[in-house]
Amino acid sequence: MADGSQPQCCVAGGGPAGLMLGYLLARAGVRVTVLEKHADFLRDFRGDTVHPSTLEIMFELGLIDRFLKLPHQKVERVGGKVGETPVTIVDFSHLPVREKYIALMPQWDFLNFIAAEAAKLPTFTLLMNAEATDLIERGDTVVGVRVKTPEGDRDIMADVVVAADGRGSKLRERAGLAIEDIGAPMDVLWFRLPALAADVGDTKALFGAGYLLVMLFRGDYWQCAYVIPKGSLADVKAEGIEAFRNRIALASSFERLRMDTIASWDDVKLLTVRVDRLLQWYQKGFLCIGDAAHAMSPIGGVGVNLAVQDAVAAANILAKPLKAGTVGLEDLRQVQKRRMFPTRVTQAIQVAAQNNIIGPTLSLREQPKPPLALRLMQRFPVLQRIPARVLGLGVRREHVADFIREGRG
Repeated sequence: MADGSQPQCCVAGGGPAGLMLGYLLARAGVRVTVLEKHADFLRDFRGDTVHPSTLEIMFELGLIDRFLKLPHQKVERVGGKVGETPVTIVDFSHLPVREKYIALMPQWDFLNFIAAEAAKLPTFTLLMNAEATDLIERGDTVVGVRVKTPEGDRDIMADVVVAADGRGSKLRERAGLAIEDIGAPMDVLWFRLPALAADVGDTKALFGAGYLLVMLFRGDYWQCAYVIPKGSLADVKAEGIEAFRNRIALASSFERLRMDTIASWDDVKLLTVRVDRLLQWYQKGFLCIGDAAHAMSPIGGVGVNLAVQDAVAAANILAKPLKAGTVGLEDLRQVQKRRMFPTRVTQAIQVAAQNNIIGPTLSLREQPKPPLALRLMQRFPVLQRIPARVLGLGVRREHVADFIREGRG
C-alpha cells in the first residue's frame, strides 16, 4: 500500500484463488497484501480451463471484454471417442450466461491480467518473491505471517491471514488443520504434441483398451493428459520412451512421426492426483481457500473455477467486516459453510467418475463401448445440457456482491 499501512488481510499465494480474493477485497476498499513466492506466474501444465462460471464473474466485474482480448481458444462442446465410437458429452451452448464456452487460456495470462487490474486499486499490494513460511500467533489467534524474501525474512501483520498457497500449503500445515484424504486411483502425465494446419480444434477425451487420453487444442499444439494407474510411473518408464510414444500414437490416431516431439522423459510431467479436503477451513484469524482447502481431481478441469468461486464467496462475506475491523471467527466459518457443499458434491462426482469410469477403463483389454448414458446423450442431445450445467456453472454459482462491483465497502 502506498501509505505503508498494515493490511487488513494478507493472502498467501498468487494463484487464481489468492489473486482473485485480493482483487475483490481491494475493490471493496479493504487493505490487502498478496504474497507470491515466485518471481513471475510463468509455470507450465497448470490449470488453464476458464469455465463459463468464471467468465460470468469477469462479466459481472466489467472486465470480460478486455479479458477476452487475451489469446485463448473456445471450447463450446466436449466430445471424443469411446473405443471406435465418436461421442459428444457436453454442449455449453444453452447455458444461461453470456459466454457459453470454456476458454482455454494459459494460467499465467489469467493471473497477469488479474494482477494488472488489482494494481490499479490503491489498497492492493502484490509482493513477488515473497514466500509465506509460518504463521504468527498471539494466544489462539493468528495475527500475521512470516515471509521469506530475497532481502531477508519479514513479518506482515493482518486481521486475517488467508492461505491460498495450494495443495501443499505450508500455512495449512502450520495451522494443524485436519485433512480428509478421499483418494484417487490415478495419476496424469502431461505433455505436448504439435498441431498441424489440418487438425480440428476440438477438446477430445479418448477412451480405449487400457488407456484414457485427453487432448486440449491450443492453436499450435495439443496439450495432452495421459492417465495412468496411481503410482505406476516407474513401470511406464521401465518400458522406455519409445513404448510410450507408441502408446500415444495408438491412442491419438496421430501419425507416428508427430510423437518424436516427446524426445525424452523430460518432456513428460507427472501430476500426482490428490482428492482431499479440510474438515475445518479456519481458526481465529486464519482461513484456507482453493486447493489449500480442497485438492481436486483434474477431471473436468474445475480446479481453477472452484478456486475463483471460493474467492468470490470469501470476498462477499469478509469484505465488510474486514473494512469495519469487526471480522471474527463466525465470519470465517460462514465462508466454509457457503463453499463446503459444492466442494463435497464436486468431489463426489469426480470420485464416482474415477471409480466407475476411469479405473475400469485403465484395466480393459478390449476396446470399450459407450455406456447407456452416453448412448442416450447421442440419441437425445438435450441430455448433453445436464453435464454442461454441472461442469460449466458448478454446483453452487457465486455472484460478485453489488457493493464490490460498485467499489464500495
